Amino acid sequence: MASGPMSVRGFRLLLAGQLSSTVGDYCYAVALPWLILSGDGGPVLLGTVLACYGIPRVVTIPLGGVVADRIGGQRVMLIADLVRAVAVGILAVVAFTGTPTLAQLAPIAVVLGACSGVFIPASYTLLPALLTKEDLGQGNALSTMVNQVGGLLGPTVGGALVAGFGAGPALTVDAASFLVSAVVLARIRTGAGPADEAARAQDGPVGQDGGADEGDGTGDAGKNTARKPSFVELLRHGRLLHVVLVVALVCNLAFNGTIEVALPELAHQGMGAAGYGVLLTCLSLGGLAGSVLAARSRPVDSPAYLFAALAVVMGVALGAVPYAGGLVGAAVCVCVYSMASGWQNIVVVTMLQVWAPSALIGRVMSLVMLAVMGTFPISVAVAGFGVRHLGAAPFFPVAGAAIALAVLGALTQKAFRNHRSGTEYVPQAPAPAPAPVTARAPADLPAPDVPAVRSTHPRQDNSQESQR
Repeated sequence: MASGPMSVRGFRLLLAGQLSSTVGDYCYAVALPWLILSGDGGPVLLGTVLACYGIPRVVTIPLGGVVADRIGGQRVMLIADLVRAVAVGILAVVAFTGTPTLAQLAPIAVVLGACSGVFIPASYTLLPALLTKEDLGQGNALSTMVNQVGGLLGPTVGGALVAGFGAGPALTVDAASFLVSAVVLARIRTGAGPADEAARAQDGPVGQDGGADEGDGTGDAGKNTARKPSFVELLRHGRLLHVVLVVALVCNLAFNGTIEVALPELAHQGMGAAGYGVLLTCLSLGGLAGSVLAARSRPVDSPAYLFAALAVVMGVALGAVPYAGGLVGAAVCVCVYSMASGWQNIVVVTMLQVWAPSALIGRVMSLVMLAVMGTFPISVAVAGFGVRHLGAAPFFPVAGAAIALAVLGALTQKAFRNHRSGTEYVPQAPAPAPAPVTARAPADLPAPDVPAVRSTHPRQDNSQESQR
């Protein structure tokens, strides 16, 4: 509490708001399906409502990044929470009054999905504004830990409320949690971020790797410190961002289908519903353990190699799930995989938050979130087809190998391999304009056929060339 992220009052307030919001989210996650399935809608209505939520969320993620960079992530998060509090409050009233219809549920789901989409990239801009870059890694780990604790508490609270009082009270708790989060956001005052930016303006970026010759934008720290890069330039020359996006696409294509399709099918074949519940619990506990390890570990100078080592652990653990000797072995493998994955996520998020210019963090993270969430429907569809024809067990080593090989392949890229902790993006140096012939000194460019007297008036002799 005396040093590090927890010494910052705004960060402590943020954690309190996150815990409240996460518990409320899980109350909603339990209450909504129960509300719909208890009526006449059934799975079809539930799937339709979830689609009304999921599509706007994906579509508005890029918008959230742009708006967060323009007006500030904190303001975007505050507005999104207030709108969601009203929307869920209306849904709670509907739940108290009777069985909701699609005409009532669909507009609310669209609003909630759109608010979630703009909230997600904006949330990644707040920590860099609160903490110095030295504390960002530990801050991300603590933030993730709070979310995971909420993920463990929320379903229990939501299940108890729905079982004892129905969906209405659980939805009311969710609406109240958004209000609590909004109040917390309103009370947060950012301070460390601007101070840190001022220090960077004086001292220059901390670029240390030698990738400038490849156009990765992370080269010599002393170049172009005054020029601010545009997002288009970052997209063109930010080789580190290119590598992370490709890795995110491959890893999430492999992960989502494996967890959402292959894992329940494997459990259905020999572990039962209770065994599947144990596996999901181990998935959450492993993620929490990974966050704890990330918070307790010292910053590394070469995060790319830590990222790759964790990916190898993830690949081996995921590939061993069906062959580890039943439920106990599978649970251990799932826990190890989730632990490495949780640690790895914190490493890459911190890397991007430090590397990206502060005015572009929202848009950078919106691209990463699109790579993460946009692959979900493709991944589950491919997994469904593959599990049907190959069975659940072979799918795990294939997915594990894809994850490990994707990150190991990233090490072949100099911008990723040579990246150092604390390195910031450095704009590309503009190509120097060729010096006009008339600007050269006679001593540097002797002209034996021209009389020496002409060298005293070079600009007059070549005025047309100089103008051109």
